[in-house]
Amino acid sequence: MHSCLKHILAALICGSILLPVPAASDGEVSYELADGRRVSPLESFRECDVCPEMIVMPPGAFLMGAEPGESRNPFDIYGENAKVRMRGPDEINIIPFEHPRHRVEMEIPYAMARNELTHADWMACVEDGGCTHTPDHRVLTLEEGYVALGPDHPVINVSYLDALEYVAWLNGRAGADVYRLPTEAEWEYAARSGTQTRFAQGDELTADQANFSRKATENLRKIEMPHLTNRRRQVPVHELDAANAWGLRHMSGNVRELTLSCWTEEHLGLASDSAYLRLAQSQNNCWRVAKGGAFTTAMDGVRPAARGRQLETYRANYTGFRLAREMKKEERSRRE
Repeated sequence: MHSCLKHILAALICGSILLPVPAASDGEVSYELADGRRVSPLESFRECDVCPEMIVMPPGAFLMGAEPGESRNPFDIYGENAKVRMRGPDEINIIPFEHPRHRVEMEIPYAMARNELTHADWMACVEDGGCTHTPDHRVLTLEEGYVALGPDHPVINVSYLDALEYVAWLNGRAGADVYRLPTEAEWEYAARSGTQTRFAQGDELTADQANFSRKATENLRKIEMPHLTNRRRQVPVHELDAANAWGLRHMSGNVRELTLSCWTEEHLGLASDSAYLRLAQSQNNCWRVAKGGAFTTAMDGVRPAARGRQLETYRANYTGFRLAREMKKEERSRRE
């Protein structure tokens, strides 16, 4: 039996899947920025003229990965002997690389960028000599041919290695080695924003909440869904009602977001975000996990648990990234 199926069946039979709980703290938690300011969970900040707006993530724990049946992909295409066939109505849909679902303690204080990195953000790095790649900022559509995107659209056609150049430049401008790409665990914790539903907004998404493909969703589910929209391109990062409960925008859809983590055929079941970070920082020359889906993706593919992958050198017009920032923690007694 596939190892991830063993984990899933054991959890279903024994009831061993634990619910997420917030991390305990004896005092108010605050985090010190390089300039000496302190910020608390869910506060936003920007610490330099070219730095993105960041939101401090609350401490806690969560269940990483999908629960059995979460994906509504009707095709059975997984496993050593799988064939492309329609899944029966009573068959549980299990995508092996989204499993096993497991508890992850968030030990590293961090903040996430409110938005995907924009083209304007990237070009500031190019103009300052920190980034060597000038990306093509157009998307090809059937109706209009190549369409140029604006400065507030997410940057596209950048690779994982390109993103590392941007990170190095931004850390230099910020005056501290604190910005990086998030690990997959950090990304998913932030995307879920304290929820364990199929999406952060619930079990369904509307066209006003995320930029994903109506056509791909209809093709996947084999039903017409006229309430959805085919935008066929990215939208500016401030458009749509796309924020989750923690204020992060477009964690589902718009552009797929690169992470620091290397791809695995199933989750490794590590117990903490620090373990995932140590692993990611020790690996090179791998497929990097990409999260969140894109404007080309069916609704099923923009779930927080959904996973994609991309070569370190590959550039695509549906892939971008957002930044994480490690925080320095201080605790103050509530009695003070």
